Amino acid sequence: MPDLSSPQVSQLPPLQAIRVFEAVARHLSFTKAAVELAMTQAAVSYQIKVLEERVGAPLFLRRPRQIELTEAGQRLAPAVSEAFAILSQAYAAARGGADGLLCVTTVLTFASNWLAHHLGSFQMAHPALAVRLETSSRLTDFAREDVDLAIRSGSGKWPGLEAHKLLDADFTPMLSPKLAASIGGVKEPADLLRLPILDPGDVWWTQWFETAGVDAHDLAKRPGSSMGAQAYEANAAIAGHGVAILTRALFKAELADSRLIQPFDLVGDDGHAYWLVYPEARRNVPKIRAFRDWLLAEIAC
Repeated sequence: MPDLSSPQVSQLPPLQAIRVFEAVARHLSFTKAAVELAMTQAAVSYQIKVLEERVGAPLFLRRPRQIELTEAGQRLAPAVSEAFAILSQAYAAARGGADGLLCVTTVLTFASNWLAHHLGSFQMAHPALAVRLETSSRLTDFAREDVDLAIRSGSGKWPGLEAHKLLDADFTPMLSPKLAASIGGVKEPADLLRLPILDPGDVWWTQWFETAGVDAHDLAKRPGSSMGAQAYEANAAIAGHGVAILTRALFKAELADSRLIQPFDLVGDDGHAYWLVYPEARRNVPKIRAFRDWLLAEIAC
């Protein structure tokens, strides 16, 4: 049992002050840290003052509209983040089975159209590690949620998170062969406007038609359903209910067996991609490292 009276332990500042410092350093905001910790901003400022007095140096530079870590703060922040990550892992392990459970959250279409088809190989390589898959379109709060990794769509720039690019989130129209044949074939981009468009308010449609040189300014005024996920729109397109705008890499099987066709080579790209993300301080956690290495290798195949 550790000696809690040892000098190393007794010289530590209050844990609450360290916890508040970690949140402020991660957000670079007293206000956001206060919201996360359910504290008043005054209480957050007080805890930072306590810690700065113990350290003997300021940890933040207070600017009119922002704050920055001082040199002392920059030295302290990574170690504090890593310490909390280790504590979190130890606590989870004490609850039982933490090392044997990996929680991954991702958007529905990536889960159903890519991950579900490949996850078996990871399970075979790591039979002692159970994977819990959760689907959600919202951003994950790693500080509050019991999640190990997330797969997100975006620019790849999230403060405090390690991000690995998986797939480009490009987009192009797809439809069933039967629907295309109903108008004698889709020969030019403007032909698509003669067909029902799934989710006509999707900004991807506007961008794609602009790139194709087609005037589609009235498209967003069309009645149409917004289904909230590419997987749902693809199913509707396969059933012949309309034209969907989809990411090619997620519908290779549907294109290969002609359930869907991609009538044009023209592909839109707004710079977004699918990314694997997790807290920087947890990059060396064995189960996270195992899933990361497997996923990046599988994507590269």
